[in-house]
Amino acid sequence: MSIRLFSILNAAVTRNIRAIEMIGVLMRIFSFSLVSWLGPKSPFLFVWAFNTTDAVLLSWCAMIKRDRAYTVLNVFWVGVGIVGMFRAFGFVYP
Repeated sequence: MSIRLFSILNAAVTRNIRAIEMIGVLMRIFSFSLVSWLGPKSPFLFVWAFNTTDAVLLSWCAMIKRDRAYTVLNVFWVGVGIVGMFRAFGFVYP
């Protein structure tokens, strides 16, 4: 079931890769603009969740295109986003 769902999603991303990449880029611009406009008043959990989502989209596109540099960059942003969400939730790590 999950392999079939992944295949369907992967095919959809492959068919619409340019549009999905543009959505991911616009999401990233929006999230960083929000932080720079609002500063400490920005909704950090929302920003990190939004930023992590765009990183997942852009990572997926980079993997399909076999672009190692952008895959590494965006997978890194997924990790940064996960840490950011933990911090926004108030989890403290050593």
